[in-house]
This record gives sequence, C-alpha cells and structure tokens, in this order.
Amino acid sequence: MTQTVEWKISNELIDYDFAISEMEKRVLNIKRNSEKELVWLLEHKSIYTAGTSAKDDDLINNKVEIRRTGRGGQWTWHGPGQRIVYLMLSLKNRFPDVKAYVYALEELIILTISDFNIEGVRITNQPGVWVNTNNRFDKIAALGIRISSWITYHGISINLNPNLEEFKNIVPCGIKDSGITSLYKLNKKVSFNELDNSLKKYFEKIFGKYGSFCIK
Repeated sequence: MTQTVEWKISNELIDYDFAISEMEKRVLNIKRNSEKELVWLLEHKSIYTAGTSAKDDDLINNKVEIRRTGRGGQWTWHGPGQRIVYLMLSLKNRFPDVKAYVYALEELIILTISDFNIEGVRITNQPGVWVNTNNRFDKIAALGIRISSWITYHGISINLNPNLEEFKNIVPCGIKDSGITSLYKLNKKVSFNELDNSLKKYFEKIFGKYGSFCIK
C-alpha cells in the first residue's frame, strides 16, 4: 500500500442515510482501487440506529426516528455533540482479523481520551470504551462495524458533549445496568478540533499511514 489515508471533516450535521450512501460508494471504490482509504469525522442529525443484534424490546420510545442498519451491535443514538468516526479501511492491506480490528478501534479511543486525563477501559464481551465513575462503569464511546471483502465501514462514536437524555429512549447497546457519560459530564471541556487532533495522532500510531497496524 503506497497511499496515505484520506481524512475528511464535515462541519455541518450529516443526515444518516446520506452517510450510509457515501460510505457504500467509497467502499466500492476502495475495492476497485480507484479511491484511497478514508477516515470521515462528522456529527449526525439526531437519529436512533439498530445494529444486527438489536432487540425490539430495547426501543423504549417507538415514536422516535430510527434506522435499521447492517453494522454490528445493538441500539444507539447519534446526534449533535457526538463525534462520529467512520473508517473505510482495507484490512487486506493491514491485518485481516475482525477481533484485532475491534481491539485496535478500542485502543484508538482509549489513547485519544487519555490526552484529556480520562482513563478508558474495556469490559469483556461489551464492545466500546467505558469509564469508572463513582464505582460504576459508564459508557463514553460505542463501536459498530461492518466489513465487506475485508473493507471496513461504520466505526466509532465518542460522546463529547451530546444531550445524554436522548439515550433514555433506548436501552443503549443492550446494557441495562450501566449509564452513558461524556467528556463534558466528566468536566472535560474539549473542542471537536482538540479531539480530532488526538484521534489522528493515535490513528497513525496504531494503524500507521501505510501497511499493517500495530497492537500492543
């Protein structure tokens, strides 16, 4: 692989259906070797999405706008104040192992929020990143991916300063005994630009600009 990964930042709120369409086009072009890999940073308009493992009973308020999508995972909410990171990468050019890719994405989140003095942790069999607050674990970042012919899409979401009340309309990620938190709720006043700079720094450390990624 000789090309660097392209980075794109959208400053306006992005419609979910439009994002899915754009990702599918990019994945197809990466397969054709006609476009570079892409990391796309954005915020969505408010939307609830269901992954392939989502349970109907976990949608508490059925009056909200929802989309059923092909990514892994269960129910989540996307909206203003949340950094979405969509990664369209060729694992054939890196390391074709789904578990290793998930681990690498979690590591990307953990290292990124460590720049703001937040200790993120993994919980076995519960993808994403959590923080220990007042002797309980709250989720600060979610993960849901899809892979087609070893090309990834969808990705991660990090709660910077969203309206956490939105999560009350669902059982987020199927977890009923834990809460949702954000950098702001943890008293970290971080801008999207600061978060993005850390994401890019650690992306290049974990995945590299080229070739296979490194997991330690």
